[in-house]
Amino acid sequence: MISFNDKEQNDKLDEIRNLEEEDLAQILSQKYKIPYLNLLGIPVNANALLIIPEEKARKSNLAIFDVAGKNLSVAINAPEKNETIVAIEELKENGYKPSLFIVSQNSLKKVWDRYKELSFGTVTEAGILDISDKDIEKFVSETKTTEEVKKLINETLSLEKNKRTTQIIEVIVAGGLVLDASDIHIEPEENTVKIRIRLDGVLTNITDLDLETYRLLLSRIKLISGLKISRIKNAQDGRFSIHVNKTEIEIRTSTLPSEHGESIVLRILNPETISIPLEKLGMDKFLLDIMESEIRKPNGIILNTGPTGSGKTTTLYALLKKIYTGDIKIITIEDPIEYHIAGITQTQANPDGGYTFAKGLVSSLRQDPDVIMVGEIRDKETAETTIHASLTGHLVLSTLHTNTAAGTFPRLVDLGIQPQMLGTAINLTMAQRLVRKLCNNCKKRIPADTLTAGIIKKTLDEIKEKDPERKIPLWENNSVYVPVGCEKCNQTGYKGRIGIFEAIIVDENIENTVRNNPSEKEIEKAASKQKILNMRQDGVIKILEGTTDVGELRRVIDLE
Repeated sequence: MISFNDKEQNDKLDEIRNLEEEDLAQILSQKYKIPYLNLLGIPVNANALLIIPEEKARKSNLAIFDVAGKNLSVAINAPEKNETIVAIEELKENGYKPSLFIVSQNSLKKVWDRYKELSFGTVTEAGILDISDKDIEKFVSETKTTEEVKKLINETLSLEKNKRTTQIIEVIVAGGLVLDASDIHIEPEENTVKIRIRLDGVLTNITDLDLETYRLLLSRIKLISGLKISRIKNAQDGRFSIHVNKTEIEIRTSTLPSEHGESIVLRILNPETISIPLEKLGMDKFLLDIMESEIRKPNGIILNTGPTGSGKTTTLYALLKKIYTGDIKIITIEDPIEYHIAGITQTQANPDGGYTFAKGLVSSLRQDPDVIMVGEIRDKETAETTIHASLTGHLVLSTLHTNTAAGTFPRLVDLGIQPQMLGTAINLTMAQRLVRKLCNNCKKRIPADTLTAGIIKKTLDEIKEKDPERKIPLWENNSVYVPVGCEKCNQTGYKGRIGIFEAIIVDENIENTVRNNPSEKEIEKAASKQKILNMRQDGVIKILEGTTDVGELRRVIDLE
């Protein structure tokens, strides 16, 4: 009686097939004059896998199994295949120098199987990186100050390569969250890579990375952000999210080619830092009452101006939350959506896909909204559509890149809007900046120097002339508060930020002035009777209150 062992038979068949595959690869090697290699006994460099995503590697029928600088070892199985040829050309265009090896299909599968080991952290879906509540709570309990964050990052950098690669991004991002950073900058230089984080609007050095760790970090950030790893000569934008204590925090990724590599910025969109009530933004009572009146109007435009990072969007969010009730419909068109507000319909512009602010605004009007927020007016089309919306019974909130509230009108004229339309459509223009708040634990009062005293005296005289009845904080003994630095403020002397504001109401006087296409100075003069402080005056009041100092005010506006 003859008995068959199925397992032994199958193993024997597999062995024969593998040998035939290797024989075929050697024949192809001789035909195309490309070296043959059997990868079954050769280690695969995980960093090499990060250069091309798994899907593309399989489609192109190749695998990058080793990397040294720009030199790549690339396994291929069908040199004549068009997808393979195109993929190799792309690598060359991106500055890589691929060395080709003919391998069997079995060798390729061995390399492709290693992609599953690249799931650093817990990747649940494209662009989502989960950090468990337990892990993040442990991190937060261990680190409170900038120095402690630096120490933990440096400890992570001293780990073995595999552990270092797995943990470095979590440690950097979590450190940014602990310190309430707005963004993280990873900047390659000739011999090192700097990590800096922006705290209260100011960049702070954290540590330096070696170039090898930077390359690992860059590849991993691209992987989880949905960026093309092999594209190094073009700027890219992506995103990923982390979940911390059941709150989803979005991280916006930007890469930019530079002289020594790709510069990376991770922008942290933390709902807790963006969601600030209107009353906490820093507006004085006079302006706050005006704003609360203006946002109750049924139509018109409220424009907020200032440079990038001046808090414009946060202010618009605060206004929307103040306006919202269950009996009105609010729609926003944003890029990006930074904070999700319950009860409000939010849509994200996608200029690359043809969904611009202007097109989003036109589509929104078909939904019969009461209030619309347009993230930014960038062009004539958006400006015209915004004005049309305001003239047809909608209240529109938006932002514009100008330096002052008065500068809004010349800027819109520059975009192609007729001056005669501005006074009819716009209700109010506002400008703002963010200044750091002095740490209440360590700030101290000192006599003001001659220059500072002169600025304060001149500004107080202007305020009294503008509004004789306004109550102004006492200027005690010509002294001012200055930063010191302590453990509670990470030795910076500052803790948190607050806005300084100015605004212009479009009343009959302003409307008549704007019709003649006036200069910024002429508009400011026409608005002087409105008793609203300008940013310099608002900032000086905050200096007298001990909220900020002259150095901070000088950093964001011209005091002369």
